[in-house]
Amino acid sequence: MSNAEDTNANRALAKNVRIAPRKARLVIDLVRNKPVEEAIEMLEFTPKKAAPIVSRLIDSAVHNVIESEVLEWDPDDLVIAEAYVNEGPTMRRFKPRAMGRATRINKRTSQITVVLQPRT
Repeated sequence: MSNAEDTNANRALAKNVRIAPRKARLVIDLVRNKPVEEAIEMLEFTPKKAAPIVSRLIDSAVHNVIESEVLEWDPDDLVIAEAYVNEGPTMRRFKPRAMGRATRINKRTSQITVVLQPRT
């Protein structure tokens, strides 16, 4: 982690989100290194499935900072310092095909992490 405190009070993590990591990374790349207000405003008008998920995650991270007894940061002065998407477990399903065969369908999941820092 870069410049992050040793506490988890400034982060939020969403595990096993039912969206492919490749699609979630498109949305995460939009908001990285942006102020929180600007990022949430951008996500309101982003027509991607991951946009409301990331918006709720940022909101959760802000509330974690507000409720923290360790951090004394101003919630209006926060920046998304780190935001990344890792691959979660893949659900494997099978689709019947011609001549008694079957093909595998991978339903991918994501683990999305957002870390906030005060603006420098």
